[in-house]
Amino acid sequence: MVELEKEVLPLPPRYRFRDLLLGDWQADDRVQVEFYVNENTFKERLKLFFIKNQRSSLRVRLFNFFLKVVSCLLYIVRVLLDDPREERDCPGCLRQNVSAHNRSHFDWSLIIWVNRPLPLWALQVLVAFISFSETMLLVYLSYKGNVWEQVLRIPFILEMISAVPFVITVILPSLRNLFIPVFLNCWLAKHALENMINDLHRAIQRTHSAMFNQVLILISTLLCLIFTCICGIQHLERAGNNLTLFDSLYFCVVTFSTVGFGDVTPQIWPSQLLVVIMICVALIVLPIQFEQLAFLWMERQKSGGNYSRYRAQTEKHVVLCVSCLKIDLLMDFLNEFFAHPRLQDYYVVILCPAEMDVQVRRVLHIPLWAQRVIYLQGSALKDQDLMRAKMDDAEACFILSNRFEVDRFAADHQTILRAWAVKDFAPNCPLYVQILKPENKFHIKFADHVVCEEEFKYAMLALNCVCPATSTLITLLIHSSRGQEGAAGSVDQWQRTYRRCAANEVHHIRLEESKFFGEYQGKSFTFASFHAHKKYGVCLIGVRRMDTANILLNPGPCHIMGASDTCFYINISKEENSAFVRGHREPVRGPGGESRGVPQTIYHGLTRLPVHSIIASMGTVAIDLQDSSDSSPEGTGPAALGSGTVSRSGSRTEVGGCNTLALPAMGGSAEERRHSIAPVLEVVDRVHNPTFDLLGDQSEDEGGEEGKEEEGGEQKGQWWGAHCEWVKGYPLNSPYIGSSPALCHLLQEKMPFCCLRLDKACHHMPYEDARSYGFKNKLIIVSAESAGNGLYNFIVPLRAYYRPRKELNPIVLLLENVPEADFLEAICWFPMVYYTVGSIDNLDSLLRCGVTLADTMVVVDKESSMIAEEDYMADAKTIVNVQTLFRLFPALSIITELTHPANMRFMQFKVKDHYSLALSKLEKKERERGSNLVFMFRLPFAAGKVFSVSMLDTLLYQSFVKDYMISITRLLLGLDSMPGSGFLCAMKITEEDLWIRTYGRLYQKLCSSTGDIPIGIYRTEAQKLPVSESQVSITVEDYEDTREPREPLLCRSGLHRNSTSSEPPSSSSSSSQAMDHPLLRRKSMQWARRLSRKGGRGSSGAKGVGSAAERISQQRLSLFRRSERQELNALVRTRMKHLGLSPSGFNGMTDPGNRLSYILINPSPDTRLELHDVVYLIRPDLLSPVPNQAGARKPSAGPAEGNRFDTQDSTHL
Repeated sequence: MVELEKEVLPLPPRYRFRDLLLGDWQADDRVQVEFYVNENTFKERLKLFFIKNQRSSLRVRLFNFFLKVVSCLLYIVRVLLDDPREERDCPGCLRQNVSAHNRSHFDWSLIIWVNRPLPLWALQVLVAFISFSETMLLVYLSYKGNVWEQVLRIPFILEMISAVPFVITVILPSLRNLFIPVFLNCWLAKHALENMINDLHRAIQRTHSAMFNQVLILISTLLCLIFTCICGIQHLERAGNNLTLFDSLYFCVVTFSTVGFGDVTPQIWPSQLLVVIMICVALIVLPIQFEQLAFLWMERQKSGGNYSRYRAQTEKHVVLCVSCLKIDLLMDFLNEFFAHPRLQDYYVVILCPAEMDVQVRRVLHIPLWAQRVIYLQGSALKDQDLMRAKMDDAEACFILSNRFEVDRFAADHQTILRAWAVKDFAPNCPLYVQILKPENKFHIKFADHVVCEEEFKYAMLALNCVCPATSTLITLLIHSSRGQEGAAGSVDQWQRTYRRCAANEVHHIRLEESKFFGEYQGKSFTFASFHAHKKYGVCLIGVRRMDTANILLNPGPCHIMGASDTCFYINISKEENSAFVRGHREPVRGPGGESRGVPQTIYHGLTRLPVHSIIASMGTVAIDLQDSSDSSPEGTGPAALGSGTVSRSGSRTEVGGCNTLALPAMGGSAEERRHSIAPVLEVVDRVHNPTFDLLGDQSEDEGGEEGKEEEGGEQKGQWWGAHCEWVKGYPLNSPYIGSSPALCHLLQEKMPFCCLRLDKACHHMPYEDARSYGFKNKLIIVSAESAGNGLYNFIVPLRAYYRPRKELNPIVLLLENVPEADFLEAICWFPMVYYTVGSIDNLDSLLRCGVTLADTMVVVDKESSMIAEEDYMADAKTIVNVQTLFRLFPALSIITELTHPANMRFMQFKVKDHYSLALSKLEKKERERGSNLVFMFRLPFAAGKVFSVSMLDTLLYQSFVKDYMISITRLLLGLDSMPGSGFLCAMKITEEDLWIRTYGRLYQKLCSSTGDIPIGIYRTEAQKLPVSESQVSITVEDYEDTREPREPLLCRSGLHRNSTSSEPPSSSSSSSQAMDHPLLRRKSMQWARRLSRKGGRGSSGAKGVGSAAERISQQRLSLFRRSERQELNALVRTRMKHLGLSPSGFNGMTDPGNRLSYILINPSPDTRLELHDVVYLIRPDLLSPVPNQAGARKPSAGPAEGNRFDTQDSTHL
């Protein structure tokens, strides 16, 4: 039964009951149906083969073109074999002198009949028959109901003229020598060539440019005209001069070129008529072709044409995609990209949807860029334009956002779509993307390198508040400098030193391949960093293990250098472009007459050499090496450091509550005084550092008693409430996706939104101004248009866990628009962060937010003002507002962001400042030289008081050569925090630290005590200016005859530039009145004095009236005696009283005087330290787990047992 069930077939889905009964449903009666796209008739199949199918049609047209060319060649062979003398009446004569006869009488038989050999005739008949058959077949297949449309076509008529007579000669052999104009087949060959090109484009699915087609048509038309004229003149002149083909060619070239020598001319009227006809045809056809070619050429100039595929396969190129190309953006990219020697052979293809403007066109016509830069007008969203740019063969694609767009979110959205389109079209092409808003960054995580403008900008501005001129430091590091900026025009010593140090860049090399660091394999990182700087003048700042992609900045003394480590160092040139010269010690007689080997100088490194030998692109760098047999510089020996707890702060490095740079206690001999710095250990045994407490603060124990007394004694401490307890942890609410986690100081409980408003009281805090809060540290005020998510990156670096609690500055956000709840939710966990609503151009808003209590004012460029009708006018409002701030509060440190770097010359602008005018001339010379940093000598930039976000563009460009630059910059700015990687901080040199004397000894002191790596110095000097109206103090007494003795002019001038004092000049009565006093008040003073004298001459009867007039005149005189500084101070005090603020704290800010500040990156070890120098440090990570190194220390490291590092306990988060 089971077998029967298996044999029964399943029923079909649809069946009839009759079929079940009859059993017919089991038979397979299905019929296969074939579907055709076209009709399956014979005509349609032929039409598909000859016309519709691209590949077969291309073959047919190629065969047709070949037939026409063969027919023309057979005609030329016939002409060469033809001899018209055989058909003349007088066979002996070579030529007839037709000029002696009438031009109207000639032998027509020589024109009608020719001599055609039989084999040649057979070939011509075969070719003609095949061409005629093909033509008739195509006419039949193309017939659409109107036969005259096919018959009256010019190609069909020419085919009938050149093919039908040969078919007739087969029937009538007597007509075999009849002349047939076969040379007209050249026009049919031209027509076949055009159709063949079109079919070729359809077959290979690839289109050439319209310029190529038009040039091909023009050349073929010109060749057909010349060939027709040559053959026609030659044949007609058989009855005349009997010209050869070469004579006809010579005549046509001379005639069409309008030269017309006249040595060869047509002699009979048919040939003359043909010349006239051909000239008329040429005058009609050729101008039309040239017009179309010129139009296409102009359009191609606008769109940029194509990038050659042959060049793309043989040469290297990168593509720059922008939505709007500005001349500044273009020059920054070209100067930075081609600054590297190995990129000189690259091509740059610019893909921009906008038409090229006049300035860009003018620059691209310069021979320096004309052969290397190609502009294509097109969109990155179109595959055709990406194909024109040969994106799939590009080495890299740079996609830049338009920061001048009104809607920055819309600009980011366009950038995201461009990145997606390029990734879809060319998945293997590396992407370098610039984004504006941080919340859009996660959309382009697939890109190889991403630079978020607002992230870097706010982090850089934040570090500027605690580490001065961080923006200038980063800008100089990411620029490729030739080291020759200001080489010819620098007169001051600070410019020469600043120029040399500004040429330092970040380079990399593997340790086993390096001469700088190869000898330090198996030694500690700090040992390698110090000795490499001492011996070669290079600053080792970080490493990267071979098995990881993370870069570690200053991993600490417990990191042992391995052969496979990649070392990152700061130097003027990379090691591959350096030459090494070993220095020798000279014997120096000691006091006792014995000779000892002492180096002649401390350092003869890179900075002592001529500039032309320093630059990598100009040649190799010669480095003078010292004999570094000693492991420490002069005066090193056993250390006498205290064995207290190491406390690392943002501005001081302390040991046991004392400065680690302080001089140890004096011993019984002078030798102990010299041996004050411990040597740097080769291998660290243990790190003496207590367990880092996440919930506490190392600096809280120092002033804990005082803090408790103040908190208990003051009533102001009640506002803190439950929020007084701080913890260290990761922020709970990030305002955008993609922000790196950072360990920060946080509140244990978030602050209510109402308490974040500084200028409005609530039931938690009854204060309405900054002074009422009683902050111990000075404020940091940030003026911005709105609270964007990028502003979050300004707060995080200033609340980092490694900054001591007692040194945290309150942050006040001065916003023009009320922030949204999402932003408030993100910042309410940070301590001492507030906001006010106001504008920077409103004095009342500034006073409410506590500008008189502020140390730093950060002015962020407004997004709404970035668009201006005139270039460089986008910063006009910001510059004027900052100038007003500078005049009202001259002691306030103002950090300004500008849209255009060229506008920084207007910061703290003084009309008659001769020194600024000299710097302006220096900048013009640098611009003429093509320098990458024409603004580097401007005092605001050198001091770090001004910053432009366009300076960050070079970071993206330089990452093409140095792919690690973005990671290193993010680590320096605190945007990323890798476990085991250090951070950037600063330390100020005080009078107690001057015993160290030089930068090299400071390097050793830091490496041997705390493991810090110094990378540069921020130096402030007094500026010695020429005597001018803007620098000399002018008082009223200088113009009036008074009894008070005048102060000498030199005493009122600025401090000497070599003075180490950074204190402002004394604010005496004369100096306070001297600030910016207008000369126009001299006449007003004289008028007031004359008025008072007239009042005193009145009669005694009018004594009361005279006394009132005298009182008024004295008041007026006192008003005119006031300086502009006093007027501004009075204005501020008046507004403070009007707002109900106490003016007691405002004592009239004075100008700090003529001082200049600049940065020295990686200075030489013999650089002298000066008072108030700020040293940039890369400090090891306080949370990094340090293993216990059991290896023994080498004896050459020194016998200082008290300075050994202890093992740092790891902290698990």
